[in-house]
Amino acid sequence: MRKRTLLLAASTLTAALTTGLLTVLPAPTAAAAPSGLSGDFNGDGHRDVVIAAPLAKVSSRSGAGYVAVVYGTSHGLDTAKRQIISQATTGIPGTPESGDYFGDRLTTGDFDGDGYTDVVVGVHAERIGSTGDYGTLTVLWGGAAGITSGTDISSPLPKYRNELGWSVAAGDFDGDGKTDLAALNNASPSLSVFRGPLSRTGQAASLLGIDPVEQTGVVPSSLVAGEVNGDGRTDLVVLGQEETSTGEYRTRSVLYTGSAGGPTPGKKLAGGYAAVVADVDKDGYGDIVTGNFMEKSTTEPNGGPGGALTVTYGASGGLSSRTPVRITQDTAGVPGSAEKGDAFGWSLAAGDTNGDGYPDIAVGVPDEDLGAKQGAGAVVVLRGSATGLTGTGAKSFSQDTSGVPGTAESQDFFGDAVFLTDADGDRRAELVAGARGENDGAGSVWVLRGSSSGTTATGATSFGSTTLGGPSGTAYFGNVLGG
Repeated sequence: MRKRTLLLAASTLTAALTTGLLTVLPAPTAAAAPSGLSGDFNGDGHRDVVIAAPLAKVSSRSGAGYVAVVYGTSHGLDTAKRQIISQATTGIPGTPESGDYFGDRLTTGDFDGDGYTDVVVGVHAERIGSTGDYGTLTVLWGGAAGITSGTDISSPLPKYRNELGWSVAAGDFDGDGKTDLAALNNASPSLSVFRGPLSRTGQAASLLGIDPVEQTGVVPSSLVAGEVNGDGRTDLVVLGQEETSTGEYRTRSVLYTGSAGGPTPGKKLAGGYAAVVADVDKDGYGDIVTGNFMEKSTTEPNGGPGGALTVTYGASGGLSSRTPVRITQDTAGVPGSAEKGDAFGWSLAAGDTNGDGYPDIAVGVPDEDLGAKQGAGAVVVLRGSATGLTGTGAKSFSQDTSGVPGTAESQDFFGDAVFLTDADGDRRAELVAGARGENDGAGSVWVLRGSSSGTTATGATSFGSTTLGGPSGTAYFGNVLGG
């Protein structure tokens, strides 16, 4: 299974994390209307990025966690325009506690329909008072001044909560024009869909409970949302495991298609631990890329030597009859070679890096060895094309790539998280890559620009928690990325 595993720098920093929002943002223009752009938290027309540091120490509580927002500009992501948000921040519900891991589950969307993108944090380890219930869903509201307040969803809630928010995904699953929130819960029903809009008092329009185990036999572990069949409703990929005839459990996924009644179970597809939905062949239907970083076995049929991707193509009926395509580091054109334990496919992201209209796929390979540097990590960018996802023209990046800041070291795990977003508005997505092990677990993030030839190391930058005014020490900064 995927593992989700800070001394405060100074008294002024402690005060910032304990009493309020550490903010470096210009005052908003009073007459400016929000852009409505997906991933734009402050409505200025540029996409922003949210970065989790789930192991960070906050208010002297190890593993309490925080999220940082870095805002986009015409020059790309600007670390001078940032916010750090935790449960110690004024206006954000909750109290920092050891082991909350605030930020290790994230999704984004405009949940109240005001034109600003919001963030949902699934605080699945949060204990509810002195009860036996665990898990809250905290909405961080976007606005002209950035994120300045938050609300826990308070109703309606599932009867039982056992790590509610274990995985979260957003989309318009019923096609009513409102953004809904899907959340996993380790209790029955294990999938809850909070129908939008979500109010700033914590109320959802209604709650739909779904039991994937009963409906499909798949025990869910994570959720990924995206448009697959082209009907205007968001679909939901449920990744998990199913029992085989021999009593073993193997990785398996199932596509829930959007409908007026909410997500409806459909066909099964390749299993894995990461997934992304993108129309990589530009035929009008979203394609599902699943990543399985494990070695191929009876329980990991979609794994491979060092990990593998499976591309399942979309169609009007959901899944295409076209044979799914399997990609490893031994696939023609893909840099490197498939070696046991590389973890190819650990993380995935989609975006058009060269402006040709075809989404490309960034693939995290965090356990890649670079010579004697074990687990230094790398990111491979695969190209979308008229024939689908291809190894042709693929590129690989690590801290040993010329132009990439830093030096690759053992256990950096570069590529632990990946994200593709167009922050500067040039229609070429930048690659954002996290390395949770950098600097003995402090973690760092790298930004590589898009160009006419795709992702480039030219002009690449990197930063860590302290660059943003955050705490030093073990934080796994960059372990989860979103926008």
